[in-house]
Amino acid sequence: MKRRNFINQTGGLAALGLVGSALSACRPQQSGQSECGPLSEPGKPEFKWKMVTAWPRDFPGLGTGANKLADYIQRLSGGRIAVKIYGGGELIPPFEVFDAVSRGTAELGHGASYYWKGKIPAAQIFAGVPFGLTSQEQNAWLYYGGGLELWQEAYAEFGVIPFPVGSSGTQMGGWFNREINSVDDLVGLKMRIPGLGAEVLKRAGGTPTTIPGAELFTALQTGTIDATEWIGPYNDLAFGLFRAAKYYYYPGWHEPGTTLELTVNSAAFSELPEDLQAIVEIASQAANMDMLSEFTARSGPSLQRLIDEHRVELRQFPAAVLKKLSGLTAEVIADLAASDDHSARAHQSMTDFYQQVRDWTAISDYNYLTSR
Repeated sequence: MKRRNFINQTGGLAALGLVGSALSACRPQQSGQSECGPLSEPGKPEFKWKMVTAWPRDFPGLGTGANKLADYIQRLSGGRIAVKIYGGGELIPPFEVFDAVSRGTAELGHGASYYWKGKIPAAQIFAGVPFGLTSQEQNAWLYYGGGLELWQEAYAEFGVIPFPVGSSGTQMGGWFNREINSVDDLVGLKMRIPGLGAEVLKRAGGTPTTIPGAELFTALQTGTIDATEWIGPYNDLAFGLFRAAKYYYYPGWHEPGTTLELTVNSAAFSELPEDLQAIVEIASQAANMDMLSEFTARSGPSLQRLIDEHRVELRQFPAAVLKKLSGLTAEVIADLAASDDHSARAHQSMTDFYQQVRDWTAISDYNYLTSR
């Protein structure tokens, strides 16, 4: 299921029109104003779907992002698709979202693709690459650079269709109970970190582990881990991680523009008429934009609270540490590409796209921000 198919075909354009009309109809009034209201009362659902997520229910940004997506699908479809949400651990464990969608236990999943790296090594690349694309560049690659087509191709054999549904923007480097003053301080560091960043840390001498978000505070507080990355100020404040670690490091070299995913069971998707298929896709695009906007709006005030109210010590990774991690990232990516065809093609596509946009990003965004 490819984005351009909906845009270029008459049926897809008609479906886009339904996105507006499904929500409301506007009736001209004698005053010249328009009165808008529901087009019709939603009928009984034609399709009753379950969505399983990797996040706690209603968790800010991630859990609420899944809620918004489900709401978009239900409202845009005029109630023809009903979506019931199960937070991480309610129906299945957080790290089994992909399998649940693949086998049809749930029609929809909301998670991060790097969690399935053991099954699909290339999945890590579609979430984002350390020292790689920003959120804006990542969206551009997925929607206009062939990235989404490669992502869907990688998942096809599992009966799953992925769509981007949100980004946190550039993340923080994480919470640490020890100072990081040199590369040597990474040796022996027990850290919760997923995806390609985990392999980079391992090569730097650290011990990476993957822990569901709901368990991070306890693991950090009890010393099961020495450090954890999660997302950024908005979510980290909500989890209370400042109570379990002293130092808050930046930048998030490991996740510069992480893209979350909606996974859709392909058999269930194929049962939808074309207009409802388009609605699922367009609702995903709306959720993708909304999440990045929310993180951008909430992270600044949340960071200020962490500093002013909770006296968090904000630290920047030393340049030498970042340089070492960047070099190790290149090694990790090269090895991944050499071992897996999907990974090789995905990373080559991303690299080619980066070469096309890097100068414009530097001239526009970077120079503007440094000037500002």
